[in-house]
Amino acid sequence: MTINKDVIIACDFDSSKELDVFLKKIKTKKVFLKIGYQLFYKIGLEGIKKYKKQGYKIFLDLKLHDIPNTVKMGVKSLADLNIDFLTIHAAGGINMMKAAKEYCKKTKILAVTQLTSIDQKTLKNELLINKPIKDVVLKYASNAYKAGLDGVICSVWESKLIHSKISKNFLTVCPGIRYQTTQAHDQKRVADPKTAKKETANYIVVGREITKSPNPKLIYQKIINDFLN
Repeated sequence: MTINKDVIIACDFDSSKELDVFLKKIKTKKVFLKIGYQLFYKIGLEGIKKYKKQGYKIFLDLKLHDIPNTVKMGVKSLADLNIDFLTIHAAGGINMMKAAKEYCKKTKILAVTQLTSIDQKTLKNELLINKPIKDVVLKYASNAYKAGLDGVICSVWESKLIHSKISKNFLTVCPGIRYQTTQAHDQKRVADPKTAKKETANYIVVGREITKSPNPKLIYQKIINDFLN
């Protein structure tokens, strides 16, 4: 099995117009776009279709999390978009994750393990989970694998563990990518692109590092070089 690797740009814009302006600035090959709540609620299904038609790969980051049947029917409503990636929450359990795969054969379904804004202190004090965060992420990833999903969203720091304990063909998609010279913002478990490569991440998700840069094309190419070359 051939595993692709790529840099995904988190498109946290307020409108299709803002995204179009950004894409003109980046002036490069058709990039992989992550569209989350902020933009999806503005552009809807028709906006997703627009960018797919233009040839962009689309990661629709909706983090679906509900009872199994509700998630199944939600995924069914998105199936004809033929997007590349779609997220659900691993915390919904194995049956919910299995249900998500029923109507979506072409799209890779990825389970969110623990957000990169969650650290060990938050896990223990707010979520009442006393296990080490790597153990929690590995368990959630194992459940996702048993459910037949294609991979998980995790931090760079769990990627190698997941590949060694579960399968090297199980995708790890890693947000929280920052250079040491930039702010982590609300992310806590962060790493730079070269570290992500060393830790066997399959895909990295980069947002403000690129989208807020005065020269997004230059920083995007630097990240590509550091992660892929």
